[in-house]
Amino acid sequence: MASSDALDIYGASYAEARAKFLLATAQAGGQLTSYGHPTAVGPDGGSLAIDVACFGPVDAEKAFLILSGTHGGEGYTGSAAQIAFVQTGALARLPASTRVVLVHAINPYGFAHWTRTTENNVDLNRNFIDFAARLPRNDAYLELHDAICPRDWTDASRAAAQAELDAWIERHGQQAWMQAIMMGQYDEPTGLNFGGRAPEWSHRTLEAIVAKHLLKVQKLAFIDWHTGLGQPGQPFFLCFNPEGDPSWERACRWWGRERIESRDGYAGAKRPRYNGLIFYGVQRLVAPAEMTGAVIEFGTLPVSESFEQLRVDRWLKFGQRPDDPDLLTRLRAGVGDAFTPADPAWRRGVVEHATQIQLQGLSGLADW
Repeated sequence: MASSDALDIYGASYAEARAKFLLATAQAGGQLTSYGHPTAVGPDGGSLAIDVACFGPVDAEKAFLILSGTHGGEGYTGSAAQIAFVQTGALARLPASTRVVLVHAINPYGFAHWTRTTENNVDLNRNFIDFAARLPRNDAYLELHDAICPRDWTDASRAAAQAELDAWIERHGQQAWMQAIMMGQYDEPTGLNFGGRAPEWSHRTLEAIVAKHLLKVQKLAFIDWHTGLGQPGQPFFLCFNPEGDPSWERACRWWGRERIESRDGYAGAKRPRYNGLIFYGVQRLVAPAEMTGAVIEFGTLPVSESFEQLRVDRWLKFGQRPDDPDLLTRLRAGVGDAFTPADPAWRRGVVEHATQIQLQGLSGLADW
C-alpha cells in the first residue's frame, strides 16, 4: 500500500471511519450487517452501530474473526488495519472452506467519543465474565482508587496522588502495581478499568454476531486490535491461549515465536492476570471449536504515560472540571493522540505491520 493510501484509510471521526470501512468492504464484495445502538449517540447526536463485514460462505468450518474498537479511541487504528486487509484483495480469493468476519467498532460509543469505555464507563475488555457468579475482587485497586482517580486534576492534586501511588509501589512492588491496575475491578462504577455489573450492549451484540455469522466454525483465527502497550509503532502480541498447548504453538508458527513469547510491555513486570477479556469470551462463544489468536497492541507511549492518559480520560468524565475550555480541549487531544497518534510515520508503519499480520493469520488458517 502506498504511503498516501495508508494515511487515507484512517478516519478523523467515528462517522468518517465507519464510512470508509463500509465503502471499502462493499467495494470488495463483503456482506454487510449493521447493529444499531438502541440508546447511545455520537458527540454530534448521530447514530452509532457495530458494523460487520463477512466474506466467504456462512457455513465455513474455518473462519478469521477480527475486531476493532474494543477500547474506543484505539478503534481508529483497528479500523485502518481492517480496511488495509480488505484492500489487499485477499478476501476475494478465499478458499471455499474459509470465512472472514470483520467487526468494526465493537464499542461504538467509545470510538465516537474518543474514550476507552462504553456509554456506561465499562471497560468492554473486562466485561466478559460470568455475572451469575461472584464478581472478582481487586482489593489493591480499591485501596488506591482515590489516588488513581483524584477529584481535581491540578498540579497539587496530581503530585499528592502520585506520591501516594509511588509509596504503595515502593511497599508492594511493580508486579503488584501492574496487577492492581490491569486486572479490572467491579466495585467502583466511576473508576478505571470498571468491568461492569452485567453484560454490556456490545457484549450481548457480539454474542449475536458470533451466533449468526460463525454458524459452523470449527477452527477460528482471532485478532482483537489495540494500541498502547509495547514499543512505539511496533506490534506487541498478547496470546491468551494456554502457553505450550497446540493453539499457542500454532500462534508461534503464524506470527513468530519471538513475538508470541515476548515478555516486554509491562515496565519490567510479568504479564498480569486479566479478568473478562473478549478473547476469553469469544473462546466460550465458539466452543467446542478451537481458537488461535491474540490481542495485538501497537506501542504508543511508555506504560506510565499511557496510564496517565487513561486517568485523564476518566477524569474528563467524572472529575471536577475547571471552567477552562482550552485546557479541556488540550487534555482531550492528548488522550486521543496517546492511543491513535497523529504522527504519519507511526500510522504508515502500523498499517504495514497490521496488513502483514492479518495475511499471516489468513495463511496460517489455510494450513490449519
